[in-house]
Amino acid sequence: MPPKSDLAHVLQLDVLRLVENRPAHVRLAVAQTDDLGIRIEASAPGVFRLRCGPNQALSGEPPSGRAAARADLLLARHEAVGEFQTEALPGDEGWSLEQGDVRLEVRSQPFSLRLTRGEQVLLQSADQAVLACTTQENNPGWQVNWLLDDEDGLYGLGETGGDLDRRGEYLSSDDGRALPLIWSVRGWGLYVNTLSDVSHDLAHDDDTTYTQYIDGAVLDVYIFAGEPVEILNQYTALTGRAGQPTLWPMGVWVDQAHGQSLDQLHEVVSGLRKNEYAFDAVRLAAPACYGFQDDKPAFEWDAQRIPDARAMLDRFAALQVQVAAPSAPVVRTGTSLFEEWEDRGWLLCRDDGDVLVLEGDERSGGQPYALLDLTHKDAYRLWSERQYQLIEDGLGAPVCDATFAIPDDVTARGGESGAVLRAVYPALARQALFDAVAGHKTPQEGVMLSTDLFPAVQRFAWQLGPDVQNDWAGFEYSLRTALALGHAGVPVQMHTLGSADAPTEGMSAELYLRWLAACVFSGNFSFQAIPALLPQAFDTQTQALVRHWLEWRYRLVPYVLGIIEDAVRTGLPVQRSMAMCFPDDPMAQAWDTQYLFGPALLVAPVLQAGNEQRIYLPKGDAWWDLSTGRRYEGGTILTMQVGLETIPVFGREGHMLCLGPATQHTGEFNSARLLEEVWMFGMPEHSPVVMRNKIRVMQMQGSSYIKGLEGLKILPSEGLEVKRRGAEVRISRIR
Repeated sequence: MPPKSDLAHVLQLDVLRLVENRPAHVRLAVAQTDDLGIRIEASAPGVFRLRCGPNQALSGEPPSGRAAARADLLLARHEAVGEFQTEALPGDEGWSLEQGDVRLEVRSQPFSLRLTRGEQVLLQSADQAVLACTTQENNPGWQVNWLLDDEDGLYGLGETGGDLDRRGEYLSSDDGRALPLIWSVRGWGLYVNTLSDVSHDLAHDDDTTYTQYIDGAVLDVYIFAGEPVEILNQYTALTGRAGQPTLWPMGVWVDQAHGQSLDQLHEVVSGLRKNEYAFDAVRLAAPACYGFQDDKPAFEWDAQRIPDARAMLDRFAALQVQVAAPSAPVVRTGTSLFEEWEDRGWLLCRDDGDVLVLEGDERSGGQPYALLDLTHKDAYRLWSERQYQLIEDGLGAPVCDATFAIPDDVTARGGESGAVLRAVYPALARQALFDAVAGHKTPQEGVMLSTDLFPAVQRFAWQLGPDVQNDWAGFEYSLRTALALGHAGVPVQMHTLGSADAPTEGMSAELYLRWLAACVFSGNFSFQAIPALLPQAFDTQTQALVRHWLEWRYRLVPYVLGIIEDAVRTGLPVQRSMAMCFPDDPMAQAWDTQYLFGPALLVAPVLQAGNEQRIYLPKGDAWWDLSTGRRYEGGTILTMQVGLETIPVFGREGHMLCLGPATQHTGEFNSARLLEEVWMFGMPEHSPVVMRNKIRVMQMQGSSYIKGLEGLKILPSEGLEVKRRGAEVRISRIR
């Protein structure tokens, strides 16, 4: 067990007996005690749910009241939708639970688990101390040990700016940057379904064992079998997927710098418009721009920063610019509203009854504050409704970081405390804001921005990236965090082109353009509104190249929105690592700063000074260079000279890339004509990923027949010809 546990109070679950056998679940009794049991469910095809704990908790009855609300924060689908066949293993050593070619073997005396697909062993428990729990009532917890293969790379578990393979690390979910899904290229995944603290010893102490330490009386683990993309699909179907953003957030953003006035920001924005740099939105800097009035529960704007909010929004709207502004679920101390809500019980309190008061920070402008208890349904509803009113008044999106250092001696109205409360609080804040932005639309559309990480964060499409340094290392760090978050199902990380809070001496024109080019081929990004990090800080040639890349960005918007629409259906992120997409190609996994940008494009950012770039094209497909139109076989290593006007991007054979018009902002998009051009990479085999997709590909007799390309310019690959027949396009090989 974890170091905090008393080993004298550890029960090893070794001897089991089968007490219930149903198509969707089995229940096992623990021989050592009458109080504990094990329930295994066929959650979905290739997915098993393993729960261990007090028999009453495993009855299968749905939770009620607050327990159900807490469960809904983690799971979008509670019921099992699969079935398995249960067969006794030879010699009555245990049971085999079979879902097609996927099998979970459960052995007794001693207890062990083995997950297989066909004849291949995907995952198995360690030889000793497979499953144990503490017997202390005041400190319940579980330990599970998994045996690792020498080649078992471990991916997921949240944010990292380092090696994407987390093997060798020790992580805790209570550190605020960890997420609960882990998977391996060998074809297995694990998700611990809890809001409590989970620690992961990823072969840190023992290089052959992955150990999970879980706080709480019930162990609840989902076991997945499949390739990484299958695991992400099943995981997000289980825990929830992102809502759809509207069109304007797909345009480029501009971030206000700390201490920068609205007039200064407006001057920056006007200069960008005047010089024809395409963008769509501004994000105002902390502290919170609006919040509750001191004497009544209505929002007001910070009069010192924003004397007239309506005039401010209109001023930016005149430039075709949307505004995102920071908010926080806080109440200033020493106000009549603080006293009123203290009496109502709407504020988080310590166990001694005193309101939790936090020292002033960036979010509160340095003023001490209390936290609204968002587990209280009336407080939650009020905060969300007030946000909705601002959205109706013209605010584009809220920005809210709600990860607070809540001490262990604080208990919320819903009974949450400690690590559970620290996980629940940002989840409730994010949900309340998303309800305000998108909850009144069908289907739900909109974004709210945050850096918070918590279980089920993948339900919200937009994640702000980390603060970075203005150097090559900062550029790479931003890229790696995006790929790492994608491993846990987070669909979009928004990159920043440098940082206004870091020294700018290292930001050369070369680095600026390389960083910008990679940002163009991402979910989205923002400029920093300080002179040293704006395009005008550089020479005229660099500025021309900035416009070139922004033109590319806006032409890619229909494709990027299509990828996000795909994420809503599949759970796959916009930027997809080599390990995720090519689990059977170890060489590809070693090139871990390359990524698939959606299904059609392979991107290899230039992460160091100089024009020479080495690129690996994964096995299994041919790849078409977007710059030259040349075709390369997969499994090839290339060394290329890459000028600042280009970035190594390759189209995947059988796919298409649909491009929209070059515009100055998304308001210039013609909803009746979102596309202008289609690029083909070999013979089309897959329908393209594009927003509001009505383009369909059908293959027959060696040709591809495509509907939905009316009026579009078509650029076929070399050796192919295009014939239009009314609304249908035929692509065939030149004879």
